[in-house]
Formats: sequence, structure tokens, C-alpha cells
Amino acid sequence: MLLEALGSALLGFALAWAAVHRLPDRLPVRARVLATGTLGAVFGALVTHGALGPGHFLATLIGAVAVAAVLLSLLIRPASRRLRRSAAA
Repeated sequence: MLLEALGSALLGFALAWAAVHRLPDRLPVRARVLATGTLGAVFGALVTHGALGPGHFLATLIGAVAVAAVLLSLLIRPASRRLRRSAAA
């Protein structure tokens, strides 16, 4: 379980780092994004390990990366700050 947690934390950090460098203008502060990716991956590994049990190392890492990606996607802001108004309003 310790290797799964460490591996998932590293994968979550790498995913968050890639997101920060790919979308710097659409994400909040870098430290928040890196922490969210890392902690989200550890939480995802915990949940996946609890659901599948021991002996599923690769599946646990996949679950960890999936949860980290979902949490990081929640941090993304819209591309433009301008609000669109409908013609009916």
C-alpha cells in the first residue's frame, strides 16, 4: 500500500505539473493545482485500493490518476472573462 500511495502521489504531481504548464492562464495558483493533483491521486488510490483490495497495483494507479484528473478539471476556469448575454434578455 505504501508503494501505491507513493506512486499515485508522484503520478498526481506529474499530472498537475503538466496541467500547470499546459494551461497556466486558466488555472489558479500553481501551489493549489499541484496540491490538488497530488492529494487527489492519493485519495483516488485509497478509494480504488479499498474497492479492489490488495494485489491490483496497476488498477489502483489508474484509479488514482482518474480521480486526480477529475479534481484538476474542476479547477479550470473558462477561457474568456467576457460574459455573453442572450438576445432575448
